[in-house]
Amino acid sequence: MLNIIKYLVVPAVALVLTMKIYNWLNETLVPKAPETTEESKQEVLIGGPFSLTNQDGETVTNQDFAGKYMLVYFGFANCPMICPTDMADISQALDKLDDTQLEKVQPIFITIDPERDTVENIKTFLENFHSKFQGLTGTNEQVAAAIKEYRVYNRKVESDELQDYLMDHSSFTYLMGPDGKYVAHFSHEDGANKIAEGLKKYL
Repeated sequence: MLNIIKYLVVPAVALVLTMKIYNWLNETLVPKAPETTEESKQEVLIGGPFSLTNQDGETVTNQDFAGKYMLVYFGFANCPMICPTDMADISQALDKLDDTQLEKVQPIFITIDPERDTVENIKTFLENFHSKFQGLTGTNEQVAAAIKEYRVYNRKVESDELQDYLMDHSSFTYLMGPDGKYVAHFSHEDGANKIAEGLKKYL
């Protein structure tokens, strides 16, 4: 219960609307996650180079995380439910690792909404989650390049009710190896325990 209170911050505004939009688009438009059988794992073309700015205003690239297992999640700070839930699950999964295992992992949040997710907004958002997280933003072009490398579905959804917009997106968490290549992925439904169990297989 304490972990949930610590990490899971779920604004009530537009919760029902967001879930309806997410469920409908996820069923009709969002591509399925790649198959990860032993035979197909080497053929999965997910991940690649990126150059972005972290929550401290520093320029970072994928090479800065070489030698670590990157746990990469794409989302946006204004998300009312899906992203905070997934980020909380990742945070709780990291809490289940021992110190040696945790040292090998670098969790990364990459925005799909660079128009609103400034360095300051990313830093504030990450205060709710595990302290190891690096939050990355950048120019529209830089973010679009990272999204393309990771084959992430994303789409702006206008909302008259909110007088603003939401971002619909695929909600997979990608585990990338120390060499930067795809290892595995976790879905929104997996939860903290399954993510932790999956990480421990490789650490």
